[in-house]
Amino acid sequence: METIVISLGGSLIIPEEIDIEFLKNFRNLILSQVSKGKKFVIITGGGKVCRKYQDVARELTLPSREDLDWMGIAATRLNAELLRVVFGENAQSKIVLDPDVFPKLNKSIVLGAGWKPGNSSDLAAVHSAISVGAKRVVNLSNIDFVYDKDPKKYSDAFKIEQISWTDFRKLLPEEWDPGLNVPFDPIAAEKAESMNIEVDILNGNNISNLEKCLDNEDFIGTKIR
Repeated sequence: METIVISLGGSLIIPEEIDIEFLKNFRNLILSQVSKGKKFVIITGGGKVCRKYQDVARELTLPSREDLDWMGIAATRLNAELLRVVFGENAQSKIVLDPDVFPKLNKSIVLGAGWKPGNSSDLAAVHSAISVGAKRVVNLSNIDFVYDKDPKKYSDAFKIEQISWTDFRKLLPEEWDPGLNVPFDPIAAEKAESMNIEVDILNGNNISNLEKCLDNEDFIGTKIR
């Protein structure tokens, strides 16, 4: 039975307000995949909610990097609890807080979130993949592709459909910073490369395209190998 790990960006769950339509479509797709015999580990990010809290903390005081990270982790865990409730009886009754210590799984869907300071929920997704023996992480955000530079700033930004881990990591900063907005956490990228884990990056709002990805068909997005 195939187990797929999904790193679900908080920007999809709460772009500004909670996106009920997205959650409804995502739930229906995942349950249809479960009916085909697949299992899922879904790790939720914090998104704008996380960054709003971090911005307020920076405005009012001088929080440490660890303080900011713990705030972000709390936001990811709240999102995970929401998804756990959304999936109801199909989901494990408790979210996973440590991806290196997975409980005995008796449900088709497991929810997890941020793990510890110094990285994003992407690293939790990679460690979850290692724990359950999955060789692929599907990373969902609100972008269609990885680009060689920020397409919002540069009109000549080039979309990347397939890239090696070595070349992808050259596009990232070397260190993690709380609230960092990159296609995939640099610490997670290093770990995924070392464990030979594939990562597919695509826009989670395109549900039909996500279905193709989950069914191992050609899809619109970036493959990192």
